[in-house]
Amino acid sequence: MTTAGMARGAVVLALLLGAGLAAAWTGQTQVLGAWLAAWWFALGLSLGALVNVWVHSLTGGRWGEAIRPDALRLGAAVWPLAVLFVPVLAGMNALYPWASDAARGSARWAGELASHSTGFKSLWLTPWCFVLRGVMYLALWSLLARLTMLPACTRSPRFAAVALIVYGVSVSLAAVDWLMSLMPLWYSSVFGLLAACSQAMSGLAAAVVLCARRAGAGEAQRLGDLGNLLLMYLMTWAYLSFTQYLIIWGANLPHEISWYVVRRDGGWLPLAWALAVLQFALPLVVLLFRRAKRAPRVLAGVAGVLLLAQLLAAWWLVLPSVPAAPLAWWWLAPVVALVFAAAARTAVPRGWAMPVARGTGSGGQHD
Repeated sequence: MTTAGMARGAVVLALLLGAGLAAAWTGQTQVLGAWLAAWWFALGLSLGALVNVWVHSLTGGRWGEAIRPDALRLGAAVWPLAVLFVPVLAGMNALYPWASDAARGSARWAGELASHSTGFKSLWLTPWCFVLRGVMYLALWSLLARLTMLPACTRSPRFAAVALIVYGVSVSLAAVDWLMSLMPLWYSSVFGLLAACSQAMSGLAAAVVLCARRAGAGEAQRLGDLGNLLLMYLMTWAYLSFTQYLIIWGANLPHEISWYVVRRDGGWLPLAWALAVLQFALPLVVLLFRRAKRAPRVLAGVAGVLLLAQLLAAWWLVLPSVPAAPLAWWWLAPVVALVFAAAARTAVPRGWAMPVARGTGSGGQHD
């Protein structure tokens, strides 16, 4: 083993030891919550990259050619990342409050929900059904990623249209299962669309960071188009987020407002303001200027800020819904994120990717 390999092994071992100590100190539930947040962020990079590949297959344009190779490599990581979801499935009884007393059936919601609305919810939120759906989502996304690499599908508008529809439905259900059900009495009809928009933005941001490093002097137009697409994603995310907040806060219904109450009263307001600045205000101001969008370093910097904001957004979605002392998250979440990064680095070796087909035709060349 080389010195570099031994050093990497020592770092991974130290991180795993740190995660073990964190689990012993804070509890399994908190570590699983931080792991779920890190995993959701990483999955969003991979699935979001595929979303932008499918959009490009539908619309064409030179903008997509700039990010397509990097986006395909990111999308190929779906299957290895699926393996890293196993800890969540294994620890679901500790993480999800509805799972530990699933044997009670509809009695879990007694006094909270009307009797006529508890039957389907009780069936949906049962461990075996939860695991089955999770495996189906991950298998479906892995299949879509694999098909995207095939010559017959890689630039096919028909396949891209079907893939986007399947992805939109499945990721909405997955967001409800894995994130919303952390607070099983809370619901939002826009939550799934918000999750899909966030993933598309993070996937594009990751691809932009990778492709901007090798952008030449003649890439200004393509970089400008990518900057416009990033601007569209962040404005859509901001609109959906504010609409969800405005409607829920205005209605002031207990089952709906509880999600925001724990984020207001649990010491999470600094994170909310950080998201408002890093995932909306700061990128918005920069991306309004054409010169900034066409400068590789500036655009890569904006994309990097959006990636950081997406990690913060994953923490915002998951961590306040998991019971813990707020101050514990400020050190636990970064530690677990580093451990997850080390695990993902092992599961997805450097340079690993599915074979990518070189499709023919002009589907990606027209403006």
